[in-house]
Order: sequence, then structure tokens, then C-alpha cells
Amino acid sequence: MRLFTRLQTPFPTARPAFMSQSSYKVSDSEWNLGRLNHIAVAVPDLEKASTFYKSVLGAEVSEVTPLPEHGVSVVFVNLGNTKLELLHPLGSNSPIDGFLQKNKAGGLHHICIEVDNINATLMDLRNKKIRSLTEEVKIGAHGKPVIFLHPKDCGGVLVELEQA
Repeated sequence: MRLFTRLQTPFPTARPAFMSQSSYKVSDSEWNLGRLNHIAVAVPDLEKASTFYKSVLGAEVSEVTPLPEHGVSVVFVNLGNTKLELLHPLGSNSPIDGFLQKNKAGGLHHICIEVDNINATLMDLRNKKIRSLTEEVKIGAHGKPVIFLHPKDCGGVLVELEQA
């Protein structure tokens, strides 16, 4: 019987062409969409979450970094091809505090995608009626310019764009 012979064939090791590109040209725009930088997860207990990724899953985990200008403490979990950003409120005025009030166990907060020209990206998206949460670009956790796009304009997902 040869029912499973196809499943035993090894997968090709070459990456398809679409996966090897580091950026994607957005129509006639002056900017390019890049790679997924990180997925941010709001956590009610930063130490417990960090320990899980480090001790249970064996991931490389950063030290806690407070970011008072954003009202959060962050820990980055390196996954090789991307990162997880663990977010915990830094004070009761933190946007993450509000998120955790609605989601007691924590959960997916936002995704971050790199762009090659954040200012051109922002202008183009505004022309396309995509709202941002702030008027101005800010410096994010990686020390690079970032902007957050309104979830109502992005299929219900909070999207952070970061200058590559």
C-alpha cells in the first residue's frame, strides 16, 4: 500500500521567492512594507511570563526595560525570525493597564511591521483615510520612530509601524 509515500517525501529546503524578499513595494507609494518586527502581548505578571518563555520554552529573554514615555515595562523574547514583546503597565495611566482591565489574563495587544520610510508611509496612509492613534511619530522601544494605526481601520488589529 502506498497511502503515505507522498508524506514521507522531504520538504524542499529552498525558500520560495516571496519569502526571501525583505520588503514589499506598496503600489505606487514612496515606501515599502518590510518584515514582521514583533508581536506584542500584554501580560498581568511580567516576571511569570518572562520565566515561562525562558525556563519552560528555552527562549532568549531580555531584561525588563521600563519605558515611562509609553507607560509600559517591556521584555523581548527572541524567536530568531521575530520577537515577542511582553508588555506590562508602568503605572495606572498606562494604556496596557486599561487593556488588562478588559482582558484579565492578558493577550495579543498589537503587531509591529517595519517600513522603510515612516514619514512617507504616514502621509500615504493618511491620504488613504487610515487613522493613526497620535498625530506625530514617536520613538519606540527599539529607539526607532514608530506610529500606531487605529484598529478600526486595520481589521480590528492595532498595528504599529516601525522605521526599519
